Amino acid sequence: MRYEAPQSIDAAVALLVAETGAHVLAGGTDLLVKLRAEMIEPEVIVDIKRIAGMKAIIAENGGWRIGAAVSGAEMGEHAGLCADWPGVVEAAGLIGSTQVQGRATLAGNLCNASPAADSVPAMVVAGAVVRIVGPKGARDVPVIEIPKSPGKTTLAPGEFIASIFLPAREARSGDAYLRFIPRTEMDIAVVGCGVALRLDPEGKVMAARVALGAVGPKVIVVAAAAEAILGRALDDAALADLAAACSAAATPIDDKRGTVDFRRHVSGVLARRAAVIAQSRAKGAKA
Repeated sequence: MRYEAPQSIDAAVALLVAETGAHVLAGGTDLLVKLRAEMIEPEVIVDIKRIAGMKAIIAENGGWRIGAAVSGAEMGEHAGLCADWPGVVEAAGLIGSTQVQGRATLAGNLCNASPAADSVPAMVVAGAVVRIVGPKGARDVPVIEIPKSPGKTTLAPGEFIASIFLPAREARSGDAYLRFIPRTEMDIAVVGCGVALRLDPEGKVMAARVALGAVGPKVIVVAAAAEAILGRALDDAALADLAAACSAAATPIDDKRGTVDFRRHVSGVLARRAAVIAQSRAKGAKA
């Protein structure tokens, strides 16, 4: 195994194309675990951190472009990003310990393709788009299209994610992400839920997006949950309908961390709570 640190996207792509056993290193928090467990045996590690823009958070078209090697800790220290997309920043902040936070990235969390990845439901409801680079050039793809199945993505050979774009936050909008875990920290989600809302001047829901994590082989966008609250104030009845739609959409498994029934129930509970937080943020209240 050898280590390479290219200084351009073209050079990185060339390495990935030339070596069938190449792996990209951004933060490395998942990659190093797999190496230590001997789950993978890469021929070459391609470190992308020295490529221009990979460690940057840049304002773009009213939104934010986040380089693939930007850590969760760096996101949490960026005032503009935290103000516009607090749910995404908080979701990224749930990945691992304080030490891991200094390395873990959105791109890595996404490409690990875990059904329980915290940042993915939050990015999906935010309408995040990734910029993929590879031998055929660059292309922009919605985050929801990247995970394929547990541990698998739709990225083609030689491709990697260069950045993630979070669009401009619209007026009277807010987002939130919540998860349930058995412990207080350093655990993966038993259920995760992201909600993004936009309100009309009267406080009724004009637009909504709801996504669940850890209750299916990939993130589940719950269109029925969004439809259940459109045109309505988020009163108890609307929130009950939202929760019921999320519980019905969840397709979890039974394991030692939770039963099917428990996970379905928690899916609805988290959706309800996340919606209330997103509504509060849309009205301009502090988290």
